[in-house]
Amino acid sequence: MATFSESDSRRVVATAGVVVSGWAVAPDPAGAADEAARLGFPVAAKLCGPEIAHKTERGLVHLGLTSVAEVEAAATELLAAATPGDGDVELLVSTMVSGNRELIAGLVRDESFGPCVMLGIGGVLAEAVADVAFRLTPLDRGDAHDLIASLRTQALLGTFRGEPAVDREALADTLCALGSLAHDQTIRSVDLNPLIISDGRPIAVDALVELADAT
Repeated sequence: MATFSESDSRRVVATAGVVVSGWAVAPDPAGAADEAARLGFPVAAKLCGPEIAHKTERGLVHLGLTSVAEVEAAATELLAAATPGDGDVELLVSTMVSGNRELIAGLVRDESFGPCVMLGIGGVLAEAVADVAFRLTPLDRGDAHDLIASLRTQALLGTFRGEPAVDREALADTLCALGSLAHDQTIRSVDLNPLIISDGRPIAVDALVELADAT
């Protein structure tokens, strides 16, 4: 599976119109600490590269870093964990986004139906709820709202634990942005996991773009 690095994946989806958490890349711990100070604490630090698709499983994500010293220490650990198979790597620093709800969204290419936009409930509830829906592209705003409304767990999209209801217009913007990427035949799939609902608005805190096989 050929993929873009997270930093390149973020650029692709942000250009399409997806709102992503604030972020920057750096080549070394000192640079990562400088970027973290610029973004504002707390931050997350990740090892980033085109050969690194599953960072969490390898312990390549450090969350809730609150100082320059913590970022430098985490970045040093991350670089030490890189393997030859990871290829060229860099450090990605991003702002922490708070919210009690997570969604997953993406673009997939079904062999029978073609490109589809996907939306589902993410986070700790994902496996238990198993609530995922799809719509074919091209996707207009009506289709996007229909996709949102097709989730079974609508209560999670309303006011929740003191947080406002999900901004369905903002979520529709995200889904339409994903749908627009279906025109790029070099993209096999896009994965936004998770989309954290912060003050009602969806913010992607991770992105993965998988590339189509070269022909």
